[in-house]
Amino acid sequence: MQILIKNATIVNEGQTHKRDVLIYEGIIIRIAKEISITEKVKIIDASDNYLLPGLIDDQVHFREPGLTHKANIETESKAAVAGGITSFIEMPNTIPQATTQELLAEKFDIASKTSYANYSFMFGGTNDNLDEILKTNPKNVAAIKLFLGSSTGNMLVDNEEVLEKIFASTKMLIAVHCEDETTIQNNLAKYKAKYGDDIPMELHPIIRSEEACYLSSSKAIALAKRTGARLHIYHLSTAKEIDLFTNKNPLAEKQITAEVCVHHLWFDDSDYKTKGSLIKWNPAVKTKKDKEKLLQALLEDKIDIIATDHAPHTLEEKQQVYTKAPSGGPLVQHALLALLEMSKDGKITIEKIVEKACHNPAIMYKIEKRGYIKEGYYADLVLVDLNQSQKVSKENILYKCGWSPFEGTTFSSTILTTFVNGEIIYNQGKFNDTIKGKRLLFNR
Repeated sequence: MQILIKNATIVNEGQTHKRDVLIYEGIIIRIAKEISITEKVKIIDASDNYLLPGLIDDQVHFREPGLTHKANIETESKAAVAGGITSFIEMPNTIPQATTQELLAEKFDIASKTSYANYSFMFGGTNDNLDEILKTNPKNVAAIKLFLGSSTGNMLVDNEEVLEKIFASTKMLIAVHCEDETTIQNNLAKYKAKYGDDIPMELHPIIRSEEACYLSSSKAIALAKRTGARLHIYHLSTAKEIDLFTNKNPLAEKQITAEVCVHHLWFDDSDYKTKGSLIKWNPAVKTKKDKEKLLQALLEDKIDIIATDHAPHTLEEKQQVYTKAPSGGPLVQHALLALLEMSKDGKITIEKIVEKACHNPAIMYKIEKRGYIKEGYYADLVLVDLNQSQKVSKENILYKCGWSPFEGTTFSSTILTTFVNGEIIYNQGKFNDTIKGKRLLFNR
């Protein structure tokens, strides 16, 4: 059966206009001002609602295998589609880490059986797996992920000779977490000497400091320029780092790109007093000035992508003292709602949200036929009501960990329906459990 979406306000490629959209066998086959069809068609009236491309989240931690007490691919992809995210790229720091081709294949197998959304995975680089890195197929694996700060999962790559070899040897995109470990450990030792393990949470952005971020990012960029590597720097958190990036070239021509996460655009260091460890991320949420400058850089196209860095932990884990409370938090269910709220506040347009969270991930990773509302593309779509409010509460949080840093927040928009490969996977609180997402493929 065909699906006909009528009277939708479509946001795509910088324009907003009313159109009908016809879907058949998972593909958008026609977009027009008016489409009339009566046989073998399911009609969805989207009057007064906005139709966006499904978001592509290029940085999530779904914790499977090995950490499934926190989350798994099934639970978090379910939360993602309820949040309008139709494709995700997941990180390698699971247990075991995805640092061999066999272990990576096991993750793809799990996702093929359980994921509500479309999926790909990063291959993890370490100090001693260059041979495995070079086996990675660029057509069906998103990228190589390197941790240049230890973060969560103990995958720190700190051997400079190895880094040089990785950057010089692979043609694949290299995505990096940048924080200077020596700077962090020196700062941590200073405050641990003063407070012991119970360091005030407000000191997190001082320990994982602006200097730690800038030193690591600038070093990675210098290495990429020297070797010609294609580099993407995840989750910028400081104003200082912005000067390392340019908006002179179109995204498709950039060799060095950058990303900002929703939490670094929403929270700042004044929120530690009320949120505490619930907003403890690596890199840390920093100052209001940093938050404002990151948004400005996003609007000026120095920052190319918006993502979540969805990284759930149990509430019990998060409620420990500073040195034991892990960094990271769940975001996929509420990221689009937060961005739409920022749009209503006049901080960013819906067109720019779609560009940064839908189009640009597709461009940067060269994802086949996704990220746009176009004829011939997969029908990964999200229908939203900008005038129906909802409050985030324990009762409607879908993450396996059962909490959200947005708990208690009332958003003024609601995600009504999410389509994955032309199938209605989520509709007003109800899920189609019989459909699974597809593996992302890449035009490389």
